Amino acid sequence: MANPLWRGSWRTKARIISGLVLFSYVFLHLLSVGMGLFSLELMEASQGVTSAIFGNVIGMLAMSSAFLTHLGLALYRIAWRRTLRMPLAEALQMLLGVSIPFLLMAHFVHTDLANRFFGVEVKMGFITGVIWNTSSGWQQGTLVLVTWIHACIGLQYWLRVSPVWHRIQPLMIMIATLLPAYAIAGFVVQGRSQNARIWDPTTGPALREEYNFPTPETFAALRKITDSGLAIFWALLLLTIAIFLGRKLLGNRNSLRIRYIDGPEIYGQRGMTLLEMSRAAGVSHMSLCGGRGRCTTCRVVIEDGGDRLHPPSPAELSSLRAVNAPPNARLACQLRPSEPATVLRVFRADGRRARAHQSLGQERRLAILFLDMRGFTARTTGQLPYDVVFLLNRFFDAIVPSISGAGGTVDKYLGDGLLALFELEDERASAQAALDAAAGIGSALQTFNKALAAEGAQPVAIGMGLHLGDLVLGEIGAAENAPRTIIGDTVNATSRIEACTKELGVEALISSDLIQAAGKEISNLELIDLDLRGVAHTISALAVIQAARLPTLLHESKTT
Repeated sequence: MANPLWRGSWRTKARIISGLVLFSYVFLHLLSVGMGLFSLELMEASQGVTSAIFGNVIGMLAMSSAFLTHLGLALYRIAWRRTLRMPLAEALQMLLGVSIPFLLMAHFVHTDLANRFFGVEVKMGFITGVIWNTSSGWQQGTLVLVTWIHACIGLQYWLRVSPVWHRIQPLMIMIATLLPAYAIAGFVVQGRSQNARIWDPTTGPALREEYNFPTPETFAALRKITDSGLAIFWALLLLTIAIFLGRKLLGNRNSLRIRYIDGPEIYGQRGMTLLEMSRAAGVSHMSLCGGRGRCTTCRVVIEDGGDRLHPPSPAELSSLRAVNAPPNARLACQLRPSEPATVLRVFRADGRRARAHQSLGQERRLAILFLDMRGFTARTTGQLPYDVVFLLNRFFDAIVPSISGAGGTVDKYLGDGLLALFELEDERASAQAALDAAAGIGSALQTFNKALAAEGAQPVAIGMGLHLGDLVLGEIGAAENAPRTIIGDTVNATSRIEACTKELGVEALISSDLIQAAGKEISNLELIDLDLRGVAHTISALAVIQAARLPTLLHESKTT
């Protein structure tokens, strides 16, 4: 299957690549500015590293090509839109992106062009000192935030179709939050200091000479270049708006009908994508990647009129084949109907409750635990239903705190048993939590059985199966009754492992995969091989007669 990160048309791929080049520069630049927290020397040394990467001929060519490509494709995308209805995050990204050239122009002219054409030494000491406590300083602070937020939204749109996104999302959020604050703090520290040095009667003259400080005439020339650059961008932006309005006016004269089998009948403009038609008409339509053709959540099935539609592009066809879509399936963000059609949305928001994109499922490698009460049917035969419910509730009240206390949750109750999930930040933490829960359940069971013995009742026996592997987490069911649950081969294997505890007469069977994931050495453990029905490969497991003794069994295992 093709990598979902690189699906889409050539324009989509060009926007991704150019955006990544620009993002790498912004990332390194902010790191450099933040070094001002420590010293000017570190700040300028870090600036030198960034200049070494992007200041040579290849780097300059890559940067200029990336900027022009990214800007050109952004304006093209705006001009060829048929509606301005879009998700809030997408609208924010577009507005921030359009504002960047206005904020960037003066900085670019007074640094890069000032150095190339007027010989100004635009070191960090010069830049921070000159703009400190000026309107330019506030403008550059705004530029940092605007550029960074725009980049982070784009990065999130790009990465969230990847199955690894949920694993790195906490780290990415941390970086996205701290890096601009770190850069601004570095600027504040050095800006105040360098401004004082530049204008100090003693140190100022020599320092200004070292920087080849611009003369009033040079500043005037730089402002003129800045004004010219802004005028050019204004012209491009106004041309883009004119094209958008012109296409919208012409399109209104030539609309067509689209009928949704599970929704309304709308009229859209020829030239719009089906996704744009849906949004323009206020029809809920899922699109996880933001309408860029890199996922298939906006796909529709063409029930009528498919023979009059343009064929899918190679990029669209590749995405559809990746999910084994039927021949009459299309991506709403790529399909531009030219004739009336009847369509069915494969994924849609319910009229009263919209499903989040997580409802489509996400894959994670986690630990799970199956537990079953032994002999429950024989034990409760002849008892009143209320007594059975009372016993089960007492039992679960006794053992479930061990699960929740370890960081797990009960995914579902299965009559006299349960399935628990340990959804922690990584598989090591998940595996360790499962081991802690199993040991806690064993101890809680001993206490529970002592209470039963005092009442003259028979003790309860249990069997637990613990395993770790790939799971799919998602909402399964009708839109108004779709609890979040887990499915996958790991669930089936764990259920089979738990069933083997009865045959072996042990309280728990723990797979070697889970033990190793918890960082335990298995070479000194006595493992048994389990050939499980419906499971393709043999699973090695540790048999634990009494789960309460599990910490003792693992105590001598070395941490890897």
